[in-house]
Amino acid sequence: MKKEKETLERLDKILAKAAALSRKEAKRAALDGRVTVDGVVVTSPEQKIPLASEVCLDGRALTVREHIYLMMNKPAGYVCSNDDPKSPNVFSLIGSEYKKNGLFTVGRLDKNTTGLLLITDDGPLAHFLLSPKHHVKKRYFLKAKYPLTEADKEAFLAGVDIGEKKPTKSALLEICGDGYSAYLTITEGKFHQIKRMLEARYNKVVFLTRTEFGGVKLDPSLAPGGYRPLNENEIKVLKSVEKYS
Repeated sequence: MKKEKETLERLDKILAKAAALSRKEAKRAALDGRVTVDGVVVTSPEQKIPLASEVCLDGRALTVREHIYLMMNKPAGYVCSNDDPKSPNVFSLIGSEYKKNGLFTVGRLDKNTTGLLLITDDGPLAHFLLSPKHHVKKRYFLKAKYPLTEADKEAFLAGVDIGEKKPTKSALLEICGDGYSAYLTITEGKFHQIKRMLEARYNKVVFLTRTEFGGVKLDPSLAPGGYRPLNENEIKVLKSVEKYS
């Protein structure tokens, strides 16, 4: 049987990802003898090592991953691409340690929509999460201009006409006690979908924030504009095909 080829990566690149260091800081750490690989000091930043190796910085074991997975609490006023020169983008909020890693957002939130935004360099996972056939759940908290009703709940469950070929897929609207706010769970990501859904019910969104994506919930400790790497359990949840199929 042919042995599978090990995945190798440069030590400085691994350090930049796993220890949240700039590439310059990663190189200096290795040159200063602060890094061990499987218990052996490695001082060459360019040395390629297996991703399965145990890498330690200053004696602290690092979690070595092939890809970067970040969670951001997106603030209002920021866009999710570099195409709008008039508006600041979410990538400007990310530190230099991640600047050169080809990151992109998993889907987009509108300029004034806040909340959970996933950022990665893992193309296949992003494609999976955004594929309509997988019905990945996204949960939002919203406030409406006019009171929400039981008829709205029923309409969202049945699917509403937002001017496209087909009505929206079934969505769950959970109205809060004040009657104006609610949690909405959808499995699509059409352009301005939630705003268009409420407009189809002769209402209007005045506030919208995403609280959950594919089983991963927004960390309440993240201030607007803050971000952190996903933990192992969160990554596992996102990669669980069975959960969404």
